[in-house]
Amino acid sequence: MKQDKADTWTISELAKASKVSSRTLRHYDQLGLLEPARTGHNGYRYYGQPELLRLQRILLLRELGLGLETIGEVLDGQADPVEALAVHRNWLLAERDRLDRMSRTVDATIAALRQGETMTAENIFKDFDNNPYEAEARERWGDRAVEESKARHSAMTTAQKQAFMEEYAALNQDLARCFDAALPADHPDVQAAVGRHYKWICASWTPNAESYVGLGQMYVDDPRFTANYDKVRVGLAPYL
Repeated sequence: MKQDKADTWTISELAKASKVSSRTLRHYDQLGLLEPARTGHNGYRYYGQPELLRLQRILLLRELGLGLETIGEVLDGQADPVEALAVHRNWLLAERDRLDRMSRTVDATIAALRQGETMTAENIFKDFDNNPYEAEARERWGDRAVEESKARHSAMTTAQKQAFMEEYAALNQDLARCFDAALPADHPDVQAAVGRHYKWICASWTPNAESYVGLGQMYVDDPRFTANYDKVRVGLAPYL
């Protein structure tokens, strides 16, 4: 069945419409990130509506700072294009809100400088959402894991972020009860609590067995994390 020309775009037409170079589109094809709908006998690549929608999602994720390998994993895990776009829209709205907050801080800085006022360090860096642990996390687990975590967090609504923190507090209480009862690691209640902890971690990052064990070791080795667990129960980090 011959495809309607109105629903088909050559690589040059797609490059012009999307402002993505033909070279980049061929690179995406080589990576398996954006394959054409078909390739003609002359070797020309032709793209249909599904490929255009997929390219839109690729560009959205690139704007959010994700690497190509991570983008491929995200897209392959989202079968419904409408649902996927809704998630991307939430990411964009979250990014818009973040930039709006930063813009207000810059406006306040400009106003203070014009009036010859001195701003506190806290106000100068207000709403600049730099994660002090990000560089360390990249060194420990790599860029891909960090970008995946940031993307998942950005996709959360305010209510979801609140629920995320509430679950953290609740699961820590579960662990504390097991700790108080001196239950061994293989006790069903302990395994259930650790399973809950793992599920909570997976909301922002999916570790393998080695990295999950490494995360637990970091709770013990890093006094910053140990201190957080000590607020719940002294000695809870080694127990976890």
